[in-house]
Amino acid sequence: MSTPDIAKIYGIGAEFKSVVELYEAAEKVRDRGFQFWDVYSPFPIHGMDQAQGLKRSWVSALSLIGGFTGFTTGLLLETITSVFVYPMIVNGKPFFSLPAFFPVMFELTILFTAFATVFGMLAINMLPKWYNPVFNWDRFSKVTDDSFFIVIETLDPRFDGPNTAAFLNSLGGTNITYISK
Repeated sequence: MSTPDIAKIYGIGAEFKSVVELYEAAEKVRDRGFQFWDVYSPFPIHGMDQAQGLKRSWVSALSLIGGFTGFTTGLLLETITSVFVYPMIVNGKPFFSLPAFFPVMFELTILFTAFATVFGMLAINMLPKWYNPVFNWDRFSKVTDDSFFIVIETLDPRFDGPNTAAFLNSLGGTNITYISK
C-alpha cells in the first residue's frame, strides 16, 4: 500500500470482523493516545463510550441552564408586570400569586429546556455536517449491514500514515485503506 499525499487524505480506515475485535481495537487505539478517531458499527455497542474514552456530554448541563433560564424568565415576566408595571387587585388576590404564575413558569421552563437541548446538541456535535469523507470509502457502505470500522483521521497529532496503518493491521484490522477527502 503506497502512502498518498497527507493533504489529500481524510484518514485511515480498517474493517473488523466482530464486535469483540472492534471493542478491543478501540481500547488499544484509545490507549495509544489517538484523539481524532471514531468507531462505526451497524448497531449500538454497550460500553463503546468507555472503550473510546469518551467523556460525559455537556448537553445535560445546557438543558439544566435552559430550564433554569426559562423558569426565571417566567417568574420575572409575571412578577414585574403584575407587581410593578400593572399592579391591580382582582377578586382580592394578591399582586404576587405564585399558584397563578406556575403554568407560565412551567411552560417557559419546558420551552427553554427544549431549545437549549436541541441547539446545544447541534453545536456540540458540530451539526449539521452535510458531508463526511468516510462516505468516499467503498467498503464503508457495509457499515449498515454487517461490518465494523475504525477510522483514524489525519488531524490527529499521533497520525503517521504507514505507522498508523501498521498499528491498525496489528489490531486485526483488514481492508486498511487511505480515505480521500
